[in-house]
Amino acid sequence: MTQLSIEPQLIPLKEWPGGVIRVGTSRVSLDSVIFHFDNGASAEEIVSAFPTLELPDVYAVIAYYLRNPEPIKAYIRQRESEAKELEEKLNPPEKRNALRDKLMARARQKGLL
Repeated sequence: MTQLSIEPQLIPLKEWPGGVIRVGTSRVSLDSVIFHFDNGASAEEIVSAFPTLELPDVYAVIAYYLRNPEPIKAYIRQRESEAKELEEKLNPPEKRNALRDKLMARARQKGLL
């Protein structure tokens, strides 16, 4: 009878500076992998989209996500919130409105509106 050695496997996730969680030894974010998976991509399709990923790592991350969806969803919500705050800081509404007004004035000048 063959003996099967069963050993615990680490989840291939690493936190990088700034709090970004990346998959395996790649620079692909956890957010990207989960986004593609939630939108119907298979592990193979995800690896095809991100060639620096390794298939076993993607399967491990998906399995971890399926067993622990809430902490990962909370992490993704936090990242989206941080991104939105940064966007507002770098491109505030008054700046966006000024650009829009300038473009609209130019279009009126050229008779496009």
